[in-house]
Amino acid sequence: MNVVQLTTGDFVAAMFSLDFVDGGFRREAVERIHRGAIDEWVSALTGSGLFSNRAVTDVVRAWRDDPRVLLDSLLAEADPVTFERYRSAWYELDAATAYGAAA
Repeated sequence: MNVVQLTTGDFVAAMFSLDFVDGGFRREAVERIHRGAIDEWVSALTGSGLFSNRAVTDVVRAWRDDPRVLLDSLLAEADPVTFERYRSAWYELDAATAYGAAA
């Protein structure tokens, strides 16, 4: 028997991914996530009642440490074209941030 260990990130992806992807490409969402404005996702996660306080704390810490973790979870169900659009937008934001920091 194969046992699959699911992580909280897997459950987060299952909760949010389809709705996020079905909403079409949303540049403003990528921009918010990139700058760490993740309160809407934290509220949804907390309000779901599906996770312990410890699990929520761990996931939120991971998102704050690296917001790309949240984006990757949201794109878990994305088709390749959608995934590439979001990834390209993320890299553009990385470049703009790096350029702004260097100036």
